[in-house]
Amino acid sequence: MSRRSTVAIVGAGFSGLLTALHLAADPAGPQVRLIERAGRFARGAAYATANPDHLLNVRVDNMSAYPDQPDHFTKWLSLRGGWSAHGGFVTRGVYGDYLQALLRQALDTFGADRLLLEQDEVVDLLPHDGGWTVRLALGRELQADAVVLAPGVLAPEPPAGADPALLTSPRYLANPWVETELPEGDLLLLGTGLTMVDAVLSHARPGRRIWAISRRGLLPRPHAPVAARPPAPRPQGSPLAMLREVRAAADRHGWREAVDDLRPHVREIWRGWSQPERAAFLRHLRPWWDVHRHRLAPSAARQLATLMRARDLTLRAGEVVAIAPHGRGVEVVWRPRGGEALRRMSVGAVINCMGLPGDITGSADPLLARLLARGLIRPDPNRLGAEVDDASRLVARDGVAWPSLYAVGPITRGAVWEMTSVPDIRIQAAATAAGLLASLPRWSSAA
Repeated sequence: MSRRSTVAIVGAGFSGLLTALHLAADPAGPQVRLIERAGRFARGAAYATANPDHLLNVRVDNMSAYPDQPDHFTKWLSLRGGWSAHGGFVTRGVYGDYLQALLRQALDTFGADRLLLEQDEVVDLLPHDGGWTVRLALGRELQADAVVLAPGVLAPEPPAGADPALLTSPRYLANPWVETELPEGDLLLLGTGLTMVDAVLSHARPGRRIWAISRRGLLPRPHAPVAARPPAPRPQGSPLAMLREVRAAADRHGWREAVDDLRPHVREIWRGWSQPERAAFLRHLRPWWDVHRHRLAPSAARQLATLMRARDLTLRAGEVVAIAPHGRGVEVVWRPRGGEALRRMSVGAVINCMGLPGDITGSADPLLARLLARGLIRPDPNRLGAEVDDASRLVARDGVAWPSLYAVGPITRGAVWEMTSVPDIRIQAAATAAGLLASLPRWSSAA
């Protein structure tokens, strides 16, 4: 019998899990080692929550794990009791149950010799004879013919101006998805995007005021009922030309429909822009794209509106200058957008909701730091993640892509821009697995 190839996947959230399932599904494919440093497989940070107010931001009919089986998730829901939909949106925890069900089914179907779960942390990767030596925190080393990095959403960087004493205090929450009881008092949330929404719904209490500050103070827009309509042609040209087209389409059909018409073309549009055009989009249009593209479930939007009307939640546009422990709370110094005068507030705790970090050169992830230091990977030109080629292979410092080192998920945003939601990642995971299967020797039981 010929030896099966081995693929090590670093990270067992949605991106890593789906890549592993596609690889294991091929009878002549490789052995897959799915390595996860956290205590849970197939959930990641986004789908580990049990909070009933934490809803998916995409309707159930577009949350199938498989791009060629669009009703896979809804069929699974139809056979499962104990869940409810809020206008077509289910909880993140229910979706985590779905992913774990996929993993259990894969283990039962493919067997432990094809799909191995490794609860450990990858601390280094070393090129070795065309493959990789994977070093683990507990002291073991694994040999792999190819490696896929799937770290998911990296932890946000500490806020600028934060006193180091605050960062180790119970009055600072670096991971907004950690379910914990914060000290009494008002809260400051750094960021006003979707992560902020989850934090508000987790920590809102009678008598507690919550402040959320971002550079522009923009809140994600809510979803609305979707009416069937024929697909629109892909807009052409520079970011400014496309903005004009989208505005004209919004006047004709509505802004949600105009943005949704772009969804199938985002990857092609991004790759067609020059580097200066990409930089211009990120500098001027990105915040507006984010709040119109990444929307709230209607019930979550209603909850936020109720809190804002009662002034239990207040959004501000500005920049936090300094945050430090002060007495039995936290003193915050911030500058309103467009102003010069500094303002101060006192809160009981601060939650970092700044969302996706971009520049991996500042990442606290020890594996990425080692790979960067040795030139095995490099940041993409826009500092949205790590640079990859069209096949999702990571690019080294010298500009050459590794033939056997891949990445999937949000860390690859620099190549495709949209790579944070299930509809985008599931396509990338399937394509990356297909590329791996084509590049690795096929296993055969023939003598």
